[in-house]
Amino acid sequence: MASRTNPVLDTRALNRATLARQLLLSRAEMSPEDAVAHLLGLQAQNVKPPYFQLHARLAGFRPEALGRLMEERKVVRMVTMRSTIHTHTVRDALGLRPLVQGARDREVGYFRKGLVGVDLERLARRARAFVEAEPRTMGEIREELLLEWPSADPQALAVAARCLLPLVQVTPRGVWGRSGQVRLTTVEAWVGETAPQERAADGVDDVVLRYLGAFGPASVKDMQTWAGLTRLREAFERLRPRLAAFRDENGVELFDLPDAPRPDAGTPAPPRFLPEFDNLLLSHADRSRVIPPQAKGRSWTGNQAHCTLLVDGFLAGLWRIDDSGGRPRLTVELFGTRTPAKDEIVAEGEALLAAMGGAPGPVRFGSIHG
Repeated sequence: MASRTNPVLDTRALNRATLARQLLLSRAEMSPEDAVAHLLGLQAQNVKPPYFQLHARLAGFRPEALGRLMEERKVVRMVTMRSTIHTHTVRDALGLRPLVQGARDREVGYFRKGLVGVDLERLARRARAFVEAEPRTMGEIREELLLEWPSADPQALAVAARCLLPLVQVTPRGVWGRSGQVRLTTVEAWVGETAPQERAADGVDDVVLRYLGAFGPASVKDMQTWAGLTRLREAFERLRPRLAAFRDENGVELFDLPDAPRPDAGTPAPPRFLPEFDNLLLSHADRSRVIPPQAKGRSWTGNQAHCTLLVDGFLAGLWRIDDSGGRPRLTVELFGTRTPAKDEIVAEGEALLAAMGGAPGPVRFGSIHG
């Protein structure tokens, strides 16, 4: 719990601070590569969300710019935080994967029943040699490993390879306007570099500071949720002399960079269209700074995440683009019946369609399931 002497940041203050770090109060004049680095990566389970994430955050962003970075091997798609695919700069791909490798190693344990008699070190060596010879599909990796362990569970073998090795999805997969089967090789083979050698504590401390710069003010538990890790308290305590301390309205201690922006709670926040799995909504244990109580659970249906709309900085609706008829159409489903920002929402939606759909199209309000 936080000290009672620490200043209290209420929900709106936390909201505005987080939006400022996330480049969502006003679009930033920043290159796509610098933005990907600042945000410590973009959620990328699906191909298009990273492009929509940058459109919401960067002035003049065009999807071709991120696609070009992927083709130039300056950013890559790989499994890192929370065992999910992220788009990272090469520096972060090489630096963040070792930070979460322990969690990926433990993930292999969930499939141990299908890996009886499998030497995991040998599996990693064989899989590495196979994918570094040329990028392979997951099916090809399974078949290769089954040659040595025919009685093992095929899915467990594939998961073990994915967890034990820093695999990236090679282009054209993930490039805007192109399509391609998921093919994998190691990040080292793809970019021609290896992870920098540094003390583990130095690496963790750097990521704590960068996390606070992108998601703060935040608690230890918040960062653990973002990273999918535990036992980060020691790093925060080590850094405490360099950090500012606050508390939220529930008394939870929050840490922050002393000079990081913490705008006034009354700062205007324009509407923003975010894709499914945007890290803004996934990177805190307490998500009330972005998701009001009445909207909790409404951005998901079963295990399907929806694209989300922020109004006044908070989750206020869902959206989808339908381009089946040739001309893209944007449907916006608002949670409340009274939304004073409808004109702003329409203008932002039209800008989204123009930038990402290739041509402005109609914006309508209704059910996204309709």
